[in-house]
Amino acid sequence: MTGHAEGVGSGPWLVVALALAYDALALRVPGWNRWRAAAFQAGCVALILGLALPAHDFTGHMAQHLLIAMVAPLGLVVGTPVTLLLRTLPVPAARRLTAVMRSRPVRILTHPIAALLLTVGGLPLLTVPQAMAHPWVTVHFILAGCLFAWVIAGADPAPHRASVTARLVTLGVAIAAHAAFSQYLYATAPGPDQRAGATLMYYGGDLAELLLAFAVVQSRTTRTSRATATRQGPRPQPTPVHR
Repeated sequence: MTGHAEGVGSGPWLVVALALAYDALALRVPGWNRWRAAAFQAGCVALILGLALPAHDFTGHMAQHLLIAMVAPLGLVVGTPVTLLLRTLPVPAARRLTAVMRSRPVRILTHPIAALLLTVGGLPLLTVPQAMAHPWVTVHFILAGCLFAWVIAGADPAPHRASVTARLVTLGVAIAAHAAFSQYLYATAPGPDQRAGATLMYYGGDLAELLLAFAVVQSRTTRTSRATATRQGPRPQPTPVHR
């Protein structure tokens, strides 16, 4: 079976360039969060592994999909690259980028339902080796995975951010769809390799989506803490007592 890597030979090097560009921008921002930087780099590593991993069987094929479409996007999104870019761009360029992000097409694309349809709608392609050999299909899985992770758990600025409840419900639908698709693959598997790949898709997908749910809750907790600190203002200093 043909894998992702055969269609994107230069892909890993492009990801290396992306990781280096992120580091270069992070060095220009004093006090940039090192955990977000580490998350972005971990996402790049997962993406490189997914693109470079040979897929000579169905199990390897599923491992590639998990890495490039589910694991890597979570790390990339947690790294808040848009925020980093906005903090390093010249003001006019940052304003243009913000205007693009607020445009109607972007608002439609980043709606939870649109992101859900894009990421779940591509699942049937996993059963078509000829389709998976095409590099644009790989690009679709990467971009759809990043879009879904950004819409569900992203901390970057967004045209509109759905409520935590709406995002968790959307994620729940995605989990159910992945589970049902994995069970279908297992039920129709012609051999042990296909059953192993379906099992990996089932449990690996659940783990990746649980991490995404944790990121949603964590981002909500962080925003709440910041909002509380802003409302309360700086803690008053005690008045010195002179004797």
